[in-house]
Amino acid sequence: MARSASRHRAGHRAVARMMKKLWYWSWRILLALFVLMLLYQAWVAAHVWWWIDRNPASSAFMQDRLDVMQDKNPDAELKHQWVSYKKISNNLKRALIASEDAKFVDHEGFDWEGIQKAYEKNLKKGKLVAGGSTISQQLAKNLFLSSGRTPWRKGEEVIITVMLEHMMEKERIFEIYLNVIEWGNGVFGAEAAARHYYRISAAQLSPQQAAKLAAMVPNPRYYDKHREAKGLLRKTDIILSRMGDADIP
Repeated sequence: MARSASRHRAGHRAVARMMKKLWYWSWRILLALFVLMLLYQAWVAAHVWWWIDRNPASSAFMQDRLDVMQDKNPDAELKHQWVSYKKISNNLKRALIASEDAKFVDHEGFDWEGIQKAYEKNLKKGKLVAGGSTISQQLAKNLFLSSGRTPWRKGEEVIITVMLEHMMEKERIFEIYLNVIEWGNGVFGAEAAARHYYRISAAQLSPQQAAKLAAMVPNPRYYDKHREAKGLLRKTDIILSRMGDADIP
């Protein structure tokens, strides 16, 4: 009996030592992950600060698209040319505000009413048919996040959006957005889009042209191939009717 009890106690001690080691390494791993997360956030914040008055040459999304294109054609290149805010037509600015984020100049990164409406619409349809992302949120995704969906991606988008809103003026956020969003297969930014579709500069875009470009934003590669799609033309007319009420920074 005594020998059996001794073995029992020894087994308990071995399990206790094993659990202690498990907790020790678990906490070390969690601490390491936390430090890595902080370092990543510091890296993002440093980039946002750098881009306050310097232009990003590319974005995470642009790089993703280039990689996909070069898998099919190693010589593929993106169409992209940076232009300053004042060299982009106010028609395009108003069209994008009317189409993508009517409250852009007033909110602090998130349109809570728009998010609620999108949630209710998706719930009613039983699938994802609407999004409530603001221009600031879209820029956060384009600049830093890959196109792959991960459990923490939305949380990271929120953090980056807060950084953008607190470190940059609205005009600067919008300027970068106008220069990095996708407008076709390998087409990025307002200048490349204006030349790709109309063979003019971004400064020369008419209200009709600007409204059509804004209507393309949710599905640019599809509309690049289907430029006279009924849905695109219908949305263009809706945006045109709303442009007069759009406030731009």
